[in-house]
Amino acid sequence: MRELDDADTLAFGGVGFAGQILPATEAYRRLEQELREHPETTRKRVERLLSDGTPAGKAYAASLLESVDPAAGRDAWERLRGDDGEFTTFSGCVMGRTTLREYAAARLSDADRS
Repeated sequence: MRELDDADTLAFGGVGFAGQILPATEAYRRLEQELREHPETTRKRVERLLSDGTPAGKAYAASLLESVDPAAGRDAWERLRGDDGEFTTFSGCVMGRTTLREYAAARLSDADRS
């Protein structure tokens, strides 16, 4: 899934006023389904994305792991806490920039509160 390999933006829903779904978001959703249906083979692809992906791709990979295996997701976020790679984020119409370090720390903090 080239869209995740080359992702520069992290968005889990529609973006902008039109609520457009980005190609990387569509690819994330497809890979999430594949991970549920074929966990062994798809997990390797997710692990490769986690280690070799763009900063946004790594965040997508950690999110995927977290959705199917919270312990593996936590481990992935811990690994990413030292990464200063930057990427764009979208939450609805709000666009921002962050680093993997900041994003991972926030995800770990959110998990600790749950």
